[in-house]
Amino acid sequence: MKAIHKDGSIEVLEGAKELEVVRHTAAHIMAQAIARLYPGAAFAYGPATEKGFYYDVDLGDTKIAEDDLFAIEAEMKKIVKENLPIKPFVLPRDEAIGLMEERNEPYKVEHIADLPDGEEIGFYRQGEYIDMCRGPHLTYTKALKAFKLTGVSGAYWKNDANNKMLTRIYGTAFATQEELDNYLKMLEEAAKRDHRKIGKEMNLFMFCDEGIGFPFFLPKGMIVRNALIDYWRKIHTANGYAEVSTPMMMSRSLWETSGHWDHYKDNMYTTKIDDEDYCVKPMNCPGGVLVYKNQLHSYRDLPLRVGELGLVHRHELKGALHGLFRVRCFTQDDAHIFMRKDQISDEIVGVVRLINEVYTKFGFSYSLELSTRPENSMGSDEDWEAATKGLKDALEMLGFPYEINEGDGAFYGPKIDFHLRDSIGRTWQCGTIQLDFQLPQNFDLTYTDENNQKQRPIMIHRVCFGSIERFIGILTEHFAGKFPVWLAPTQAKVLLVSEKCAEYGNKVYAALRDAHIRCELDNRNEKIGYMIREAQVVDRVPYMLIIGQQEAESGTVSVRNRDTAATETMPLDVFIDKITVEIKERK
Repeated sequence: MKAIHKDGSIEVLEGAKELEVVRHTAAHIMAQAIARLYPGAAFAYGPATEKGFYYDVDLGDTKIAEDDLFAIEAEMKKIVKENLPIKPFVLPRDEAIGLMEERNEPYKVEHIADLPDGEEIGFYRQGEYIDMCRGPHLTYTKALKAFKLTGVSGAYWKNDANNKMLTRIYGTAFATQEELDNYLKMLEEAAKRDHRKIGKEMNLFMFCDEGIGFPFFLPKGMIVRNALIDYWRKIHTANGYAEVSTPMMMSRSLWETSGHWDHYKDNMYTTKIDDEDYCVKPMNCPGGVLVYKNQLHSYRDLPLRVGELGLVHRHELKGALHGLFRVRCFTQDDAHIFMRKDQISDEIVGVVRLINEVYTKFGFSYSLELSTRPENSMGSDEDWEAATKGLKDALEMLGFPYEINEGDGAFYGPKIDFHLRDSIGRTWQCGTIQLDFQLPQNFDLTYTDENNQKQRPIMIHRVCFGSIERFIGILTEHFAGKFPVWLAPTQAKVLLVSEKCAEYGNKVYAALRDAHIRCELDNRNEKIGYMIREAQVVDRVPYMLIIGQQEAESGTVSVRNRDTAATETMPLDVFIDKITVEIKERK
């Protein structure tokens, strides 16, 4: 597949770059189709994304619904069939503004005004449509083989709630129809696994208008949450972490010292206490720094590993909220490690191994990404080079492959991100390891070395789950609600065939409870087939114990397995031993 750059040069594409160019071209073809169907439409941004592409469009008073996407898609197919050549050209700034004004593109005019002076502006033409773009693009519209429009929503111009709300139309595209078909099948499966749908069916969590973006965990959801937290505490204790808890609100001056006020204030909630500005914490790290600073430390104390399950709040735009995946408050499973420079590689290795243990437990594969210094950052070149080298050395010591993500580090240091791959092939960014030379400097953290001289510690910020809430959402979709036994809200359900079995059924239920197995008793006057289906399909209970006259007489239980639908009869104590091992070993 060939692509053309704005200087007219041709490049043969492959891999990830091919996909990006295909999707970028699809965005332009979609914009051309919209311009044909909705004369007067003005276009803002239309980038390729990890999952496809989108275009933000000002349609005036016209509203577009999901059903309208079929007409846009049909027009796109016509444009592809026309096999229009896609031709680049560049213009000086003034001529570029004149062209966009002539074509009634106010958002493009504003975008050009934001660009540096003296920069030539690139454009691409396909038929009657002209779009401002750096490229590259496919050389002909017919080269776009496989695409699908997937949704529509609102988006503020420049992501600023003070600006006009535009219409954002989403789509995806692939190099081949087979790849597109596979992706659409994955989307269909993802819809079945939607954690919001499953969470409602299983009574795990809820959302309401009285707290938009703030999730409510119901009793069964709290069981899953607490099981995760118990596991988190166990592995962190085993790896030498101490747990702390820091306040949810602290004075603005703290966040000014940390640098968060300058870099993050638009996402922070604030209030006044005793006429002083306070901030609801969006991160746990400044509190962790104060814990370190609370007492003197020597080189013998380091590394100091401190964990916190801290509730944080961040202001997210209403349109960006999405179930447990994007909320306004969540619990970060943070840990901060304070160490000497000579301990960097060993500590990074230890963190990577711990996170690997966690993700392996849940059956996730993952890839690693090393993000380097962003433009808007704190600290010296020397510190950034040393921090980045420390992360690279650790990854190379482990022999783990990784990719470089230039310029996407935190403002205070480079980071390693873990991208999970779930059971249907989707990727999620969860765990992160950030190396920080800046906060210890901002807060004047010190320790005394073997010569009784003051030295500056280095700090690691890291999370495993990332957010307890988001991780529960990911797990819900990864397992389609069929949590492993140790996580399942209800681990076993006793189903009575008839009232004649009630006495024995109650004994079975009591024995399970005495063995600390989370269980329920279903003694309703319903057909056994209905009760089995409800327990297996809706409640997704791992084991159903069917109690009939035969079981009552023999003192056994008929155990139906949720995942295989196979039924096996066994003595009750055998079943209790079996499930107890599964729970204890977190299989």
